[in-house]
Amino acid sequence: MPTEQKKLATVNCSSDLSDDHLFVRTCKREPAERTPIWLMRQAGRFQPEYRAIREKVSFLELCKTSQLAAEVTVMAVDQLNVDAAIIFADILLPLEPLGVGLEFVKGDGPVINRPITSAADVARLKQFDVITELGYVLQSIKLVVQALNQRVPLIGFAGAPFTLASYMIEGGSSRNFEKTKTFMYTENAAWHSLMEVLSDVTVRYLNAQIAAGAQVVQLFDSWVGCLGPEDYRQFVAPHMKETISGITPGVPVIHFGTGTATLLQSMKDCGGDVIGLDWRVELDQAWAELGDQVAVQGNLDPVVLLSDTEQIRLQTERILRQAKGRPGHIFNLGHGILPSTPVANVKYLVELVKELSTSAKQG
Repeated sequence: MPTEQKKLATVNCSSDLSDDHLFVRTCKREPAERTPIWLMRQAGRFQPEYRAIREKVSFLELCKTSQLAAEVTVMAVDQLNVDAAIIFADILLPLEPLGVGLEFVKGDGPVINRPITSAADVARLKQFDVITELGYVLQSIKLVVQALNQRVPLIGFAGAPFTLASYMIEGGSSRNFEKTKTFMYTENAAWHSLMEVLSDVTVRYLNAQIAAGAQVVQLFDSWVGCLGPEDYRQFVAPHMKETISGITPGVPVIHFGTGTATLLQSMKDCGGDVIGLDWRVELDQAWAELGDQVAVQGNLDPVVLLSDTEQIRLQTERILRQAKGRPGHIFNLGHGILPSTPVANVKYLVELVKELSTSAKQG
C-alpha cells in the first residue's frame, strides 16, 4: 500500500535506546552480566491498580485509549522492576478493521461476531491501513518510549497468522479447534488465502510498531500447539516464514507458542531470534534440540507463582541450572501471569532471577 508506506516514513521513532541493553543483547545471544526477565501479562488483572482502571473502562476502551494503555505498560515496569516493557494491547485488535466484528464479553472472553465459514467470507475481508486503523497502539508505543526514557526496551507484539485465523473461524476461544482444522483440511485454497491476508497485516502492523519505537517484537502463536508436526509444516510454516522474513531487519523477533514440544524444530526453521518455551518441555532439552543458533525464552509454569516462595525458588533454580548461564536465555513464564497471582510473588520472582543469575555469572 503506497499510502501506508508513505505514512510509515513519517512515524516519529522517538527511541534511541542503545542495543547495549541487557535484554536486547540476550535476544541476540550476546554475553550478558545476568539473565534478563520480563513476564507475559505483566500488566494485568493480578494488579490492584490495573483492576481499578478496568472498573472505569472496558478492555477495548483501555486498549484504544493510548494514555491509559501507556500508563499500565509503564506501571508494570515500575512495580515489578522487569528488564523489558511490553505494550499493553491485544493480539486480536487487527481483526476489527478486517471486518469480522470483535467484542470482549465478560466471562466469555473475545467474541468474533462474523466468523469465517467459507471462501466467500475470506474474499470479503477488508483491506486496511494499519497506521490509520491501529494508530492508537502506535501512539501508545510512542508515549511509553517517552515515559521509559531509555530505562528498558519496549516489546511490540502481534498474533501469529494461525492463532488469528483460529479465532476468526471458531468465533472465539476453543478447546479442540474442530472448525479451524475442518476449514484447513477442506478449504485448502481459502485457508492459504486467509493466512496470506493475516501474514500481510501482521508484517505491516509489527513494522509500524517498530517505526513507532518498539525495539523487539514477539509473535504470539498461542494456539498452534493443537496441530501435529506435518500439519504445521504444510498449513502454517510457509506463512510464518513469510511473516518473519518481512519484519524490519535487525530487530529481534521472539517466536512464541504453547504446547509446541513437537513443533520446536519447525518453528525454528520458520525464523526468529528467540524461541519461546512453555513449561511442558525441559528447557535444556528443548534448547539442545533447537541448537545454539537461537536464544530461548521461558519457561516457569505460571501456576508456580500461586505457591510459596520456597517452591518459587526451587523451580527458578531448576530452570537457571538448565540454562547453565549460556548467552541467550531470557527468563519468563511459559504463558501469562494468572489473574489470582499475588503481586508479592511476582516481585519475588523478578528479584530472585536477578540475584541467582548474577551470582552464577560471578561465580
